[in-house]
Amino acid sequence: MIDKALTFIFGAVAVPVCNFFYGGGTMSSGVMVALVFFVLLDWITGIRAAQKDRFYASKYGIDGVFRTFFILLLPAGGHLLDEAFQMPDILFGAISVGVLYRNLQSMTANAISAGWGNWFPEWIMTRITEWVRSELDKKTERAESRKGESKS
Repeated sequence: MIDKALTFIFGAVAVPVCNFFYGGGTMSSGVMVALVFFVLLDWITGIRAAQKDRFYASKYGIDGVFRTFFILLLPAGGHLLDEAFQMPDILFGAISVGVLYRNLQSMTANAISAGWGNWFPEWIMTRITEWVRSELDKKTERAESRKGESKS
């Protein structure tokens, strides 16, 4: 009984809050579900890449939670600006596509760093690696710089 009451209360609060920040249409709902899905995939690939590097930094992981929260709020800012300027989800769409694009690059670079590139034909991996080259370089540089830090 308490489970149902808590679920009801959560839904009664969460749905209007999400509708306020992201809009109530099917497009905005679909975009946010896709964004959360690809953020989760980025986390999974990032964890595997960190395990392969043999470097786990709780500080970096905690920062990642805040970074993810920030990333998920960016489209909300776009929606709020669209509402303020009475535009039809133009900024929401632009920011969401930009965030999705950047997240796909990060997820792909993490997957390559984790060694999952062997599952694809070489010609595809060549194109994908070219697409995420700068992201791969940044991740490699960041991993190398963290090796000198203490693991906590």
